[in-house]
Amino acid sequence: MSPAPDATPQVEGSGYSRILLTGGTGFVGPYLRNALARAYPRAQRFALVRPGETCADAAWRPLVGDIVDAEAMERAIDATRPDLVLHLAAQASAAQSLRAAEATWRVNFLGSFHLAAALARHAPTAVVLFVSTADVYGSHLGESPANEDTPASPLSAYARSKIAAEAMLTDVLPSSSRLVVARPFNHAGPGQDLRFALSSFAAQIAAIEAGRLAPRIDVGDLSVRRDFLDVRDVVDAYVRLVAAAPGLPPRSVFNIASGAPRSLSYMLDALRACATRNFDVVVDPARLRPADIPVAAGDASKLRAATGWRPSHSIEDTLRALLDHWRAQESPAKDAAR
Repeated sequence: MSPAPDATPQVEGSGYSRILLTGGTGFVGPYLRNALARAYPRAQRFALVRPGETCADAAWRPLVGDIVDAEAMERAIDATRPDLVLHLAAQASAAQSLRAAEATWRVNFLGSFHLAAALARHAPTAVVLFVSTADVYGSHLGESPANEDTPASPLSAYARSKIAAEAMLTDVLPSSSRLVVARPFNHAGPGQDLRFALSSFAAQIAAIEAGRLAPRIDVGDLSVRRDFLDVRDVVDAYVRLVAAAPGLPPRSVFNIASGAPRSLSYMLDALRACATRNFDVVVDPARLRPADIPVAAGDASKLRAATGWRPSHSIEDTLRALLDHWRAQESPAKDAAR
């Protein structure tokens, strides 16, 4: 399912002419590709793709290279000389990082290092938006919303690799560049894979409705409360940040958050209200995370002050779109059964 168009404004006044996007084929990537193509229609736009990967988007020129390959990054940056880089490429699952710490550090830290080193040599004045994570606050997350001054206290290889990459980029990128670090809280929407709770819930409900699964949903800890956003609102924040970047300090950090945490139980109940079949809920011990924090809430007042950003999609709209996405994935199976 392709991301729906939105009202992203054109912001060409920022003057970007060569844009490089990493991680553009992941969950957030297609939404961001569409938003950037609308915002900067005259810019040359390059999407880094791994060998064997495709980016079927006529608005973006694919640039083949693996971010963990130093020579490939050197060639890519030398060839494109971007004045704007949006660095999304990452192993983005905290749960997966528990089982794949080495791969997580290789992509999230070493890949970011190769990118930064190449930028320092070939595009030293580029604006770099680095997508980090609110998970860096770790054990300091709680009922009181975390702001950008909240100390980092990461609890996973994913979060530790991200805070380390933030520090490395601050040092390795030259002072002539501009680094904007985004720390988004949880976000969801069509296209998110099954490693993430809301997508898993919606996919299971769609399969139950299609008669492909028994009427039961496997879940982890539903009591945890998270600061959820719609992916489209997160992308809007990224576009606003890069538009504002020329007027920001050379090194800036911004939370992206709603400030209104909701429990996974609440989210599942909201999905249940949209479902056409009832189901039981079963806690699967394999889905429980060690050292999971009870509440994660963020303060995005700094982002609002700098860009005017505010969320424009309700969480109920997000959940309906997510469920409809997974229903569409079940449609071919339904049609074949008729």
